[in-house]
Amino acid sequence: MPDRENSCVVRESRQVVRKFLARPQHEGVGAIVRRSIGRFELKYFDPFLALDEFSVTAPAGFPDHPHRGFETVTYMLQGSVLHEDFEGHKGTIAAGDLQWMTAGRGIVHSEMPAAQGTQKGLQLWINLSSKHKMIEPRYQEISSKDIAEASNEDGVKVRVIAGEALGAKSPVYTRTPTMYLDFTLEPGARLQQPIPASWNAFVYVLDGEGGFGSGSKAVTASAHHLLLLSSGGGDGLEAWNKTAKPARFILVGGQPLGEPLAQLGPFVMNNEEEIDQATDDFEKCVNGFEKARHWRSESGISLGF
Repeated sequence: MPDRENSCVVRESRQVVRKFLARPQHEGVGAIVRRSIGRFELKYFDPFLALDEFSVTAPAGFPDHPHRGFETVTYMLQGSVLHEDFEGHKGTIAAGDLQWMTAGRGIVHSEMPAAQGTQKGLQLWINLSSKHKMIEPRYQEISSKDIAEASNEDGVKVRVIAGEALGAKSPVYTRTPTMYLDFTLEPGARLQQPIPASWNAFVYVLDGEGGFGSGSKAVTASAHHLLLLSSGGGDGLEAWNKTAKPARFILVGGQPLGEPLAQLGPFVMNNEEEIDQATDDFEKCVNGFEKARHWRSESGISLGF
C-alpha cells in the first residue's frame, strides 16, 4: 500500500529519544490511571507536569481536592465527568469535550463520573511561569462540536485542542505556549507536522499503531506508549500508519519555562518556601482558598466523601 503525504513539509524530523509504556495504577478514590509524565521515570518534562489516561466507574473518582500554580487540561474520550468547584462552577464534560482550567492562586474542585459505565479521558498538567502562578482561576471550556477539526484527502484527520494544524486553529488561549493535537491516521497515511524548534514535545498513542521519526531511527508504538521527541534540532514530526487499522495519537508540545520547580502533590511553585505557603494557605483557608472552609461538592456529599 503506498504511503500518502500531506502538504506540510518538515525538513528535519524530530526523533524519538525515549519510549515507555504507561502502566495502570490507582489514583484518587478507586480510579485507574496510566500515568506517563509525573511518575518516577519522568517526573517533569518542562513545561508538562503530568499526563494521565484515566478510567473511572462510579462511585470511583476524584473527590474534593485543591490545586495551585498550574493548569489542568481535561479531554474526554468516553463517557462524561461532573466537575464542581468552590466558586460555584459546575458542569459536565462529555466525550470529545475539553476543559482547560487555570488553577492559578487556588481552586478546590471535584471530578466524578456523570454517567453509568466506565468514563475515560486524558488529563494534562501544564506548569505556569512564576508571574502567572498566583493569577485568578479561569476556565476555557469547549464542547466537542466546537473543537476545531481538519482533514485532508491523504487520510489525516486532526482535532485541534490547542495550537494549529492542517489550517485549523484552536481558540484556546495558552499562557504557557502549548500545542495539543489529536491525530487519526488512516491506513497508509503519512503526516508531517511542524513543531516550534525551541519547544519540548511528546506523542502519546491512544489506539492502533503508528511510526514516528525518520530513517533508521524511526520508532513504532502502540496504545498507551509515551514517546519523547528530541530537542535542540528538527522542525517537526513525521508520523505514518502502515497497518490495516487507523492509528490515533496526541502530539503535545510546549515552550519550556526554564524555572526552578517545587512540587508537593497538587501544589506546584518555584521553591519550598512557596510550597509551605501554599500548604499553610490551604489549611487556614486564606489567600485564594477562603471558600474552601465551608464548601463540599454535591457529588462528594452524596457519595459520603
